[in-house]
Amino acid sequence: MPTLLHLDASARRHSISRELGAAFAETWYAEHPDGELRYRDLAADPVPFIGEGWTELCDAVLACARTDLDRLPDLARTDAQRAAWSIVEPLLADLRAADVVLIATPMYNYSIPASLKAWLDQVTFPRMSLPDKRFVVASARGGSYTPGAPKAAFDYQERYLRDFFAGHFAVTDTVFVHAELANSRTDPNLAHLREAYANSYAHALETARRLGKEY
Repeated sequence: MPTLLHLDASARRHSISRELGAAFAETWYAEHPDGELRYRDLAADPVPFIGEGWTELCDAVLACARTDLDRLPDLARTDAQRAAWSIVEPLLADLRAADVVLIATPMYNYSIPASLKAWLDQVTFPRMSLPDKRFVVASARGGSYTPGAPKAAFDYQERYLRDFFAGHFAVTDTVFVHAELANSRTDPNLAHLREAYANSYAHALETARRLGKEY
């Protein structure tokens, strides 16, 4: 039975990234009516930042010189470490169960929301490998970060996530769907770009639905 883990990270209850993520998830579920859909709203139900107990678990993993995810509970030996593991366990279980991980996220200040970073920190340990996972990132950005755009070099959102998944999880199957120029809807200085935004949004929505069928 295929499993989709769907994460929303936007602070807005009604946002473009949420719309794109929902388009993918709804299409995916229609294609996999017997599949399992796991969902977490990282903004409405935030994951705690890592604490000292988590760092001690991380040190224990390093001391073992390898990461056996099934043995992680055995490494929690103090109250602080067991408390840290109680946070990690359900998050990691969702991640491990998923065949596809859908992350719907805005770009905040050229990068990702703190809520998404907190989730990544909690579920990541040294020498961890999840090579069979497929990641889809559906994002909204206020400006344009397409190749050749004036701010293309400031795109630390896609670059960070792509490098993170490859470097920590050994995942190379990551696809990004971006809706660009979202700020043109409200910023009068960008009003001349509203048509470009509308085209970008429409293309992103179409791509999200197509990928939902393919994945």
